[in-house]
Amino acid sequence: MMADTTAPVVIVGGGPVGIGLAIDLGLRGISVIVVERHLAPQPIPKGQNLTQRTMEHFHFWGAEDALRAARTIPRDYGMGGMTAYGTLLGDYHHDWLQRELVRPFYFTDNERLPQYATEAVLRQRAAEIDKIELKFGWTCTALRQDDDGAEVDIIDRAGNSRTLRAEFVIGCDGSRSLVREQAGITQTRSDHDQLMVLLVFRSTGLHELLSRYPGKCFYNVLHPELDGYWKFFGRVDLDSTWFFHAPVPSETSRDNFDFKRLLHEAAGAEFDVELEHVGFWDLRFAVADDYRKGRVFIAGDAAHSHPPYGGYGINSGLEDAVNLSWKLAAHLQGWGGAALLNSYSAERQPVFASTARDFIEQSIFTDREFLRRHDPARDRAGFEAAWHERQSGARAEVNAFEPNYEGSPIVWGPPGAASSAIGNHAYAARPGHHLTPAMLSSGRNVFEALGRGLTLIALDAGNAAERFAQAAAALRIPLEIISDTAGDGRERYAARLILVRPDQFVAWVGDDVSDDADPMRLLQRAVGRTG
Repeated sequence: MMADTTAPVVIVGGGPVGIGLAIDLGLRGISVIVVERHLAPQPIPKGQNLTQRTMEHFHFWGAEDALRAARTIPRDYGMGGMTAYGTLLGDYHHDWLQRELVRPFYFTDNERLPQYATEAVLRQRAAEIDKIELKFGWTCTALRQDDDGAEVDIIDRAGNSRTLRAEFVIGCDGSRSLVREQAGITQTRSDHDQLMVLLVFRSTGLHELLSRYPGKCFYNVLHPELDGYWKFFGRVDLDSTWFFHAPVPSETSRDNFDFKRLLHEAAGAEFDVELEHVGFWDLRFAVADDYRKGRVFIAGDAAHSHPPYGGYGINSGLEDAVNLSWKLAAHLQGWGGAALLNSYSAERQPVFASTARDFIEQSIFTDREFLRRHDPARDRAGFEAAWHERQSGARAEVNAFEPNYEGSPIVWGPPGAASSAIGNHAYAARPGHHLTPAMLSSGRNVFEALGRGLTLIALDAGNAAERFAQAAAALRIPLEIISDTAGDGRERYAARLILVRPDQFVAWVGDDVSDDADPMRLLQRAVGRTG
């Protein structure tokens, strides 16, 4: 194969997932080329809810302050959500997606801003990193691979064409991914046979109507006629810009439907509407059966697509990027073993399958059952009791969404465990789970002391840290050691030794080293050098 340009990694798709992956790789010293067909971010307000976990990525990328400065709604207003019955202005409503409930388990606060604003921050940060070459305005037209690498053909808007050669190609090119299709990666789909509309509009009247719900930025309307599907309003700013999703008849087009009436019915009142965008999408789920095929990986919407329910999409995609990045870097730098790259799909694919099944799709089924069983016109007391129970369920959902890799081949999870999006937030350090922050005796947070490679947290652990350091040096595995006492809140980790991966997930915990917990063997498995 002949190529015009070569690089260790080529990323096709420069949305938030592709650019985030490039930043993470670049900061790890890996040269990467990003191919993106759009010259500028597309001004459609999607992917707005960024979780605390996602904001940890922006912290490590050196982009957290810039992202928070770009938010379109003042921070003191709040970022809450609510669910209403019948209409937005009806008698029944409760808080929804209260992510602040799990704030103590993460290093950073969550954030909310339109995806195009997020992309602009990521593009600027990527442009500051020498290892990243950004090719905006170029489209990938073909993909080929062999045992030694892969290459893509690209073309710009003037018709100029080039071929890029890489050791690995990553498809971050959306739900209609050319990379996925040409690599031969199959999908499992679940189609709800429901057309949805996306409206972007301006209205000062709606802002005034919803002033009765201070601190809310997104609003979900349940209606008996929708059978579990939502009418969903979201703020883009605190002035007059909104977006709206709702189910519509299958034959709906831009020209044959009264969208203003749809908005008024959902709100329960009339208000001024200036439509700026009308788009349609099909309510379906698609999850790739594998996230790797040879020298090709996929991430983000190329690997999994779903309805924009609950704000899981962009957060899941960015977690793909962080999971894959350290593994690619470890392989390319020579300290990651053969099993490490395969662990990307082994960890991320079942987690998103669980996210789609147990959270996004389950929310539709739960709302459908509620609407079929309860009606205030038929049994007000029964309805109100069930509505009160929903509030507890909304809080429980936030705590239960705790993606983990307990079933991963490179962590020491419980016997027979499976990787899943279902878990629970806890202070204890658990293999396969995200590390909870803690303050060190130095006054720094442990997240400020974690290394780019593996990190060992040693709390009153005797000479165990020295043994790990010797093993890491012999294996040439980068290892940062954080030594401290087991007091002042750190005892909540419930372990004296905690081996942390570069993506801030725990690989192993213990209280001492022994024949069964030999540092050499523990480190080898954590980087995929042994089964």
